[in-house]
Amino acid sequence: MATPILQSGATVMCPHGGTVQSTPSNTRVKANGPVLVKTDVSNVSGCPFQIPIGTGTKPSPCITVEWSAEATRVKVNGTGVLLQSSVGLCKNAEQTPQGSAQVVNTQARAGGT
Repeated sequence: MATPILQSGATVMCPHGGTVQSTPSNTRVKANGPVLVKTDVSNVSGCPFQIPIGTGTKPSPCITVEWSAEATRVKVNGTGVLLQSSVGLCKNAEQTPQGSAQVVNTQARAGGT
């Protein structure tokens, strides 16, 4: 069974509640908005995450998402599209992994594997 394809209007969040905004490199293939591919830039805004440092804390917000587990059979310009089941690894400014992105909502009409 096919898994829904992520598009530019999908709601994706970092594990701390920040909002993920992806910029689609593709403008021709659409599924209720341009579909997203593995190489698209995904930035996070509004992440409140902080790490403990001594007796205080240091801000360490998620700023980017690195995607993997893209579709193997559905591609745009040779790059796999992102699926609802794709894994987005959120990273801070030092590129330290901070958890998986959560797909909250996406279109349900077009799917891929």
